[in-house]
Amino acid sequence: MKRAMAVMIPNVDLLLGGSLMPVIGLGTASFPPPPPDTIRAVVLDAIALGYRHFDTASIYDTERPLGDAIAEALRRGLIQSRSELFITSKVWCTETYTDRVLPSLQKSLRNLGLEYLDLYLVHWPVSLKPTEMFFPIETEGMMPFDYRAVWEAMEECHKLGLAKSIGVSNFSCKKLEQILSFANIPPSVNQVEMHPLWQQKKLMEFCKEKGIVITAYSALGGYGHVWGNNDVIGCKVLKEIASARGKTVAQVCLRWLYQQGGTFIVKTFKTERMKENLGIFDWGLTEEELKKIRELPQKRGNRAEDFISPNGPFKSVEELWDGEI
Repeated sequence: MKRAMAVMIPNVDLLLGGSLMPVIGLGTASFPPPPPDTIRAVVLDAIALGYRHFDTASIYDTERPLGDAIAEALRRGLIQSRSELFITSKVWCTETYTDRVLPSLQKSLRNLGLEYLDLYLVHWPVSLKPTEMFFPIETEGMMPFDYRAVWEAMEECHKLGLAKSIGVSNFSCKKLEQILSFANIPPSVNQVEMHPLWQQKKLMEFCKEKGIVITAYSALGGYGHVWGNNDVIGCKVLKEIASARGKTVAQVCLRWLYQQGGTFIVKTFKTERMKENLGIFDWGLTEEELKKIRELPQKRGNRAEDFISPNGPFKSVEELWDGEI
């Protein structure tokens, strides 16, 4: 596919980090991880279509093939320089300790073959025993999350020029407030579950007030075999709106997120779906349609019960999410 056919994707300002982030990014999380050749091919197709934001994490085991695809895109001339791309990765819970955050970032950069990340996120407000990363999560030996120490280590990553922007993922309003109470560099982004059946109204309002960009994951309500269901895609109201507009339910969900001021990570390995996900910028949902979506019943999909332990810092889902469930 020729570069001239690529879709132009809007950007948002990460005012607290000084970067421009494409509002739509392609995710690479899949469990079990797909073969490296699959990731490389998908990323190259996505770049040709116009995607410039790619989301990975140390736990995903996709950093190396993503880096290989970036190098290949440069060789092919699909992009002219690394600076055309926005690359996000995350520090896993086994590394959320003051002396392990920077080494974890440096390892991610080696895997990706990059000199810097555009965005580095704390994956969860959780500290697991510092062992090898694996599933299922081992809750034995969980430690209290040291907000100040971890965030100071994240700020050091930024100061060293290894992460242009820094942020968090899966943080409630209360947990964000803890970071903001002492941060010299506030989080630029909070990446969380968000879709029409989990609209995160309180969190969205809080983040807008603080200048923090919300990035939605699981924008269609599910997450492979780890958690999730078909409630969003099968929602009668969303189906009716999609049918009336000549769109897909996926497009309605993504357009709704865009009109809320959110950004989003989509995950598909199918070229046609990647194209479909880009077809949301030349139309809009009406106020009547938005009202119908606002009235949908709400339910968090990713409760993260794996992090709950009677001997750990979070003894209930309510504690982990500070009641935002």
